[in-house]
Amino acid sequence: MGFLTLFVVASMPIVQVLIISGLGAFLATEYCKLLTADARRSLNKMVFMVFTPALMFANLAKTVTLEDIISWWFMPVNIGLTFLFGGILGWMVVKLVRPEPHLEGLIVATCASGNLGNLLLIIVPATCDEDGSPFSNNGACSSVGLSYASFSMAIGGFYIWTYTYQLIKTSSVKFKELQAEEEVAKTPNKDLDANTQTHLLKGEDEEHVDVIVSATKSVEDPENQAIVAQEPARTADEVSFWKKQTEFLHQILEELMAPPTLAAIVGFIFGAIALLRNLLIGENAPLRVIQDSIKLLGDGTIPCITLILGGNLIQGLRTSKIKPFAIVGVICVRYIILPVIGILVVKGASSLGLLPSDPLFHFILMVQFTLPPAMNISTMTQLYDVGQEECSVLFLWAYLVAALALTLWSTVYMWILS
Repeated sequence: MGFLTLFVVASMPIVQVLIISGLGAFLATEYCKLLTADARRSLNKMVFMVFTPALMFANLAKTVTLEDIISWWFMPVNIGLTFLFGGILGWMVVKLVRPEPHLEGLIVATCASGNLGNLLLIIVPATCDEDGSPFSNNGACSSVGLSYASFSMAIGGFYIWTYTYQLIKTSSVKFKELQAEEEVAKTPNKDLDANTQTHLLKGEDEEHVDVIVSATKSVEDPENQAIVAQEPARTADEVSFWKKQTEFLHQILEELMAPPTLAAIVGFIFGAIALLRNLLIGENAPLRVIQDSIKLLGDGTIPCITLILGGNLIQGLRTSKIKPFAIVGVICVRYIILPVIGILVVKGASSLGLLPSDPLFHFILMVQFTLPPAMNISTMTQLYDVGQEECSVLFLWAYLVAALALTLWSTVYMWILS
């Protein structure tokens, strides 16, 4: 495949995202007033609760079987490594740039979370259909490639809706804390008219009494005092430990019960169990209308997310607080450092015999290290009302650079695999 042809193939998905984002930006302008802030928020909830789960279930139930899950075991590991290395590099960017506290999670998320869904679903079939491609000799390339891409989207969705979701959620907490501190700072001091016995003096008196009682007991019975001082502390530590563990497990369960993650799990089950699969998938499936309806809903996910992204971009260009060095840091991580790491990981795993012999599988593993940030991040920022404008600006530059970076790295990957 020539460089110009490869450039066209790899840049088409990025151009599509930019065109639809531009439409979303136009719809959000004062001239059009269709995608207002409230409209984007409502549409985003629909994407989170309905469209994204439908897309993940429809693709997984149709294209991924139990045998595929077993033979493709390295793909979840590979995606996990993209999140691991991207997250580490993202925290390094945060330490160097020192952005606003509530934007730290957003920067780490954009470095760690790649667009493992819709871009692969477009890139892989287009690459297979081009003459001269190292994968076009396989007659079932497009079908197999779609299965790879769907599996990648599901696994990526699991990571995104657990790890990335937690990062954005934490950023939201920090943002609300900053807002609360600003409101407290603006609140006038109402203690000027307080009487001589203020709350502070009361607290000091109570503390003074406690100290006197404690000292008296210590003098009278030092052994008993030691026991009294130690046992409550140990009990409090145990209660605190179990409380933290319970909260942690509850948090993990809550994130696993997020609609997209839950839909991915159910989709895996239907794809892996032949009896359930035959109920929905196939021309003779008795419940195929359900699968068709779910797929119809899922097809609306990508356009809606991209429109919301463009709508947020209008406000983001005006009010964004993201630093230019943060944008440069994210671009360097996603398009320079991570692709090099991806080549080393995939070639190393291949030399150890951990991967199937299909070069298309190797290609997708490498591309997973090169993709622009996941658009679901914009869904999360809109959901928690934190960093939407900064997210839009980051995505604008990331997807503009991706048009060139993804093309160049795809050329390198195909040359390596040829």
